[in-house]
Amino acid sequence: MRIGSPAATADIALDTIDLADPELYASGDPHTLWHALREREPVHRQTLPDGRSFWSVTSYRDVNDVLRDHTRYTSQRGTLLSILGSSDPAGGLMMAASDPPVHTALREPMGKALSARALAHWEPRIREVVLRLLAPLAEGPLDLAQAGTAFPMAFTGALMGLPEDDWARLAHLTTMAVAPEDPAFEAGGGHTTLLSAHHELFEYFARRVRTVSAAPGDDLTGFLLRMRPDGRPLRQDELVYNCYSLLLGANVTTPHALAATVLALMEHPDQYRRLLAEPALVTSAVEEGLRWSSPANHFMRYAVKDTEQNGVRIARGDAVVAWLGSANRDAAVFPDPYRFAVDRSPNRHVAFGFGPHYCIGAPLARIALRVMFQEIVRLVAEFRPAGPVRHLKSNFVAGISSLPVTAALRDGAAEALAAHAPLPRPEAVA
Repeated sequence: MRIGSPAATADIALDTIDLADPELYASGDPHTLWHALREREPVHRQTLPDGRSFWSVTSYRDVNDVLRDHTRYTSQRGTLLSILGSSDPAGGLMMAASDPPVHTALREPMGKALSARALAHWEPRIREVVLRLLAPLAEGPLDLAQAGTAFPMAFTGALMGLPEDDWARLAHLTTMAVAPEDPAFEAGGGHTTLLSAHHELFEYFARRVRTVSAAPGDDLTGFLLRMRPDGRPLRQDELVYNCYSLLLGANVTTPHALAATVLALMEHPDQYRRLLAEPALVTSAVEEGLRWSSPANHFMRYAVKDTEQNGVRIARGDAVVAWLGSANRDAAVFPDPYRFAVDRSPNRHVAFGFGPHYCIGAPLARIALRVMFQEIVRLVAEFRPAGPVRHLKSNFVAGISSLPVTAALRDGAAEALAAHAPLPRPEAVA
């Protein structure tokens, strides 16, 4: 998704806005449309040509209201626009598509296993993965977006106990699932691509669960097999859906936040110079990169009863879509919201969502991105564009599918990177 400062929005006809169109996020300017909606109609109804409709909320306050209140807005009927109007087969089975008490019973033990404290010992492995990802910069151009697709799998795959030979295919399938109409991932039409990706991923995890169920390992899949929410083991369908959800979440945020933050640093070289001069700002720079990129673009809910949102009546059963990228540009919360600032504080972004469904993998993503930018600051004096930027065609993931760069390396960096074998090239996936 292209990120810029909106021009004048007064002439935008709000009834012509189509926030469901994946092409808008590949080549259009959603930030201008969101800006217009926040100013003039922060709770906006859109009807699709096939008659399906949904409400969009675009202000920070409304987005938080919708995401935190399961008594008014349920997750169980589906959380993404791709299944608008359909029943989610994972509803009540997958943590991300459930409400309390089911959601609470699943989240509490999983949250402990994925806490920052529980994951701290993974940092050396993540650092090695980072150095392997950056290693090609010692010799020439690197497509950071394409290489970045292998980044989360190299530690999330290990965390889940998945065989390394499967990681590349799994990374490709998860992108097919969130961007089924993107030309690089489409296989026989968007709907067919989505069904194919889901079928292969669910079959994969069904086989995996059967394989390890007799002797669960000391990994996240084994943890799920040993879980006893409400005193009972998870059924196979619950195991499959939650394995899928954990993998999808890992592959959605981290690579796209990486690419978008590097692009922002190239477009705002003063901010990278600031970061080089003050490496202690890496943590706040990561948070600003998350706000700036907002990789998870939206989450959907359904109204469980007639309600009111910001003065607008929402009928029971209506779909409501919370646009995170818009909330993260709300000037009521973020002064000068279209300025990328590595020292922004406070920075109460909602890139990981809000409320009960706040991303359970956020601690892992933060560790991975912090280590990544610590190494980038240590090794790279300057990034330079080496080709056109391509944006992912998806209304769910605000992503970059191609970001070719070269780097001016700092003293000794080439030798340090040469000591690490590059990660397998993602082009071998398809």
